[in-house]
Amino acid sequence: MVTALLLSGGTGTRMGMEMPKQYIEVKERPVISYCLRTLLLHEGIDAVQIVADEMWRKTVTECVENADKFRGFSNPGKTRQLSILNGLEDIKQYAEDSDYVLIHDAARPRLGEKQISDCLEAVRLGHDGALPVLPMKDTVYYSEDGGTVTSLLDRSRIFAGQAPEIFVLGKYYEANKALLPERILEINGSTEPAVLAGMDIAMIPGDEGNFKITTKEDLQRFEQTIPH
Repeated sequence: MVTALLLSGGTGTRMGMEMPKQYIEVKERPVISYCLRTLLLHEGIDAVQIVADEMWRKTVTECVENADKFRGFSNPGKTRQLSILNGLEDIKQYAEDSDYVLIHDAARPRLGEKQISDCLEAVRLGHDGALPVLPMKDTVYYSEDGGTVTSLLDRSRIFAGQAPEIFVLGKYYEANKALLPERILEINGSTEPAVLAGMDIAMIPGDEGNFKITTKEDLQRFEQTIPH
């Protein structure tokens, strides 16, 4: 069984808007509806759990096209990773530890069917998890003081992580619990707990088009990519 955990609890403060970015309407549809539809319609996804604040749940429910797969809502946490942990605890109520959880951000609306399939294929080859990555195009520098260059990094060995990320449910849940109560607050990426726990995480090719909406410019870029 594969459960998609869709994160939609962010406030979108960097957008400078009162409404969180994932609920802004683009072409008469909330941003979240685009990736939610992809998840619900993908044949490899068996269930969808959504992290969302109670005030936005009616909006999300109206976007659900396949009610049979939708399992319910989870409460947002103090941080993104605590939101994930809340979702994992709810998923464990109906899924087995040997099942998989695929984590995605509602602010990445251009999720493609192939990206989901590639994640599923990677774990079926025996890995504990997988994440899409993009190679670094620019020269990368390391600075110890934030003001001067300390050293040059080998960009051929550095990658930018994307979403969705997929993990064996039980192992990933324990990896997150092991970071409680304080260390989990320092986590920025979904795969970090898995790496810290020594899980075998495969890297698969990412998708340049699957960008995250963070700024107003990103929102405009997304609107321009949607067919009229």
